[in-house]
This record gives sequence, structure tokens and C-alpha cells, in this order.
Amino acid sequence: MAVTKKDNKVAKKAPVKFTIDCSSPANDGIFDVDSFEKFLHDRVKVGGRTGNLSDTVTIVKGASGTLTLTAQPSIQFSKRYIKYLTKKFLKKHQLRDWVRVISSSKNAYELRYFNIAEADGDAEDDE
Repeated sequence: MAVTKKDNKVAKKAPVKFTIDCSSPANDGIFDVDSFEKFLHDRVKVGGRTGNLSDTVTIVKGASGTLTLTAQPSIQFSKRYIKYLTKKFLKKHQLRDWVRVISSSKNAYELRYFNIAEADGDAEDDE
């Protein structure tokens, strides 16, 4: 019995897409999406080496201040690694005290401001 090509099909996995929504701090002018994109290009490791993106990982900047990272299924790429790199960028640019990284969906992160106004309002009510 010979195995035909039709019987030997292997299901291909879809590439994994992650998005980072930087629109809120970018619209206020404290966050530069272009420098963040360059930071990710320089720092993302593929196969244990930086600068090894080639065709396996693509980083695309959207019009409204979003970044989309697309990773091929042949490599392991985690959402947590994106959060780590985003926090590292915020720390480098001294924005970590005002901006935090929050998961908005299964494959997306969002940069939001800390809610400082609520904390100040609660202190005034106690007096």
C-alpha cells in the first residue's frame, strides 16, 4: 500500500500575533512609538540571539499608536516576554512610575496610566 500525498497532509499552525496599544501615552506626547519599535527590533531574542529576527518575527507599527508582533509557529514566543521588554523600555525612559502594562485580551497588551487621582481623592475624604 502506497501512501498518497492527500493522505499525508499535515495541518499548519497559524502565526501568533501580539498587539501592544500605546495610543494613550503616545497621544499625550510622553511615549515615542518609533523608539519603542526600534527598541524591540534591537532587543527581541530569537534562538538565544538578539538581532536574529529575519522572517520569523515581524514588528509592524499601526497608525493609531499600536505595535503588532507576529511570530511564526516554528519558534516559541511568549506574551510574557513582550511584557518584560515593554517594562524594560519604560524603566529605561523613566516612565515606569506613571505608565503600566495591562493585558487587555488574550493576545494584547495596553499601556495605561496609574490611577493617581483616585488615591488622592480617598485621602481627602478621610479628613
